[in-house]
Amino acid sequence: MIRDAFLDAADVAATLLRAPVLAGRWSAPSALADFTIGGLARHLANQVTRTTGLLAAAPGTSAVPLLDHFTGNPWVTSGVDGADNMGIRRRGERDAAATTPDRLADEVDAALSELRRTVPAQPTDRIVDLGEWGLRVDDFLLTRVLELVVHTDDLVVSLGLPTPALPAAATEASLHLLVRLAAWRHGPLDVVRALARRERAPASVAAL
Repeated sequence: MIRDAFLDAADVAATLLRAPVLAGRWSAPSALADFTIGGLARHLANQVTRTTGLLAAAPGTSAVPLLDHFTGNPWVTSGVDGADNMGIRRRGERDAAATTPDRLADEVDAALSELRRTVPAQPTDRIVDLGEWGLRVDDFLLTRVLELVVHTDDLVVSLGLPTPALPAAATEASLHLLVRLAAWRHGPLDVVRALARRERAPASVAAL
């Protein structure tokens, strides 16, 4: 169930944000271009902290299909130097400068404590209002699971730590979504060839 996968993945991220090495490397470059480790940690934390506010807000009135949420977002295809992705990095850096590792970890722990109560109680037809469109709550949580899985790995690589054992349900859900996105971006045949035929595999079938 995606709700359990979200809470479990958020718990892994919360534990990582308590890693002692984080404080000493807060301002160091991360594994992602133009992102410090602090900025990346803030971005990872946002997947938990901002979810509390979105679930506490009034429900939306209409939802788009999950894939449309990604195909309608410029950051998916604009590349790391696109305006949307640059904006994400700038906000992460700004918000990281306004906090500390300990305060960030406390914020995530408090949000996760609340989410353990509110996430299971969400009606299945709840629509999360994202501004320009909405997503059904379980689709929205799947987008957060993908962010948590990807950015947990980004942060541990940046810190030189071993990647923790991510929840199987979260990893499987993320893989399924990434394959759908890769097929949309590159065509299903290229994805099949990348996975099954090394001699005919394209150079990349990156989903994001």
